[in-house]
Amino acid sequence: MGLTVGVDVGGTKIASGVVDQTGAVLAREEVPTPDPVGDDADEIAGAIAGLIRAHCAEHEVEAVGIGAAGFVDKERAVVIFAPNIDWRDEPLRDRVKAGIDVPVVVENDANAAAWAEFQFGAGKDVNDLALLTVGTGIGGGIVLDGELYRGAFGVAAEVGHMRVVPQGVLCGCGSRGCWEQYASGRALVRDAREMVQSRTKGSGALADACGGEAERLDGKMVTRLAREGDDAAVALVAEVGRWLGEGLASLTAVLDPAVTVVGGGVSAAGDLLLDPMRAAFEAELTAGAYRPILQIRLAEMGNDAGIVGAADLARRRPRTA
Repeated sequence: MGLTVGVDVGGTKIASGVVDQTGAVLAREEVPTPDPVGDDADEIAGAIAGLIRAHCAEHEVEAVGIGAAGFVDKERAVVIFAPNIDWRDEPLRDRVKAGIDVPVVVENDANAAAWAEFQFGAGKDVNDLALLTVGTGIGGGIVLDGELYRGAFGVAAEVGHMRVVPQGVLCGCGSRGCWEQYASGRALVRDAREMVQSRTKGSGALADACGGEAERLDGKMVTRLAREGDDAAVALVAEVGRWLGEGLASLTAVLDPAVTVVGGGVSAAGDLLLDPMRAAFEAELTAGAYRPILQIRLAEMGNDAGIVGAADLARRRPRTA
């Protein structure tokens, strides 16, 4: 099997890499993302094609996989909706293919990351896996019986928008009570800022970290303080872990994966996040005393997950793509 290129399209940068069949990244390129709002969004396809041409000039490339945040259709061609880029029914595959001479497929970025963990990372020893990317929100990817699950229309695994609290916190998707409003970096920062603003007992280290200006507090600050042992920060991270565990119990009742892999920026808290997540999961899992318990593991692929997963999925594309 030959080399493929994976492209990870983010809100601020577009990263790409040449990937071999073992998941090793042999070469990398990166450019800033053109203004993702308005007419400049059309320039993104051109930037992607430019990265691919640069790789093709140096390597014999078999195919290209593009990972994009948003709804990608079942044909792996059109970005139906992207939350951070002004794409609505964007024919991304065809726009990119117009500028290059190799097959192209488009993937949801979390699906690509899940596939990378399944093939080469924390889930390489199982056939059924759920990935949770816990960052600003919650992204998800699902592998069942060794196959990436995309759903009937290609938009499966948007797990961050499962409703866990009826009429709860308003989500950016327009609904209320979505899982990611309670179990994400956004939730962690929101609660930490509220502690600083209300001068909650024990919030002194949090206040010191942001100079008393709550709006300057970010997730990295809270995670760092938690790892240093600050009680308030530890409790904040544990609360996110609890919500993750409770939501995962519901997800497991439907999917029954062998392993759940947790990645994203909040996962930097390690066992401070995973231990309360595991405890809440086991407490809430239906008939948990009478069934095998899945393993919850940290992701292993890091920032390469999107690139590697998209590239490997391109390698496994239908020959008609």
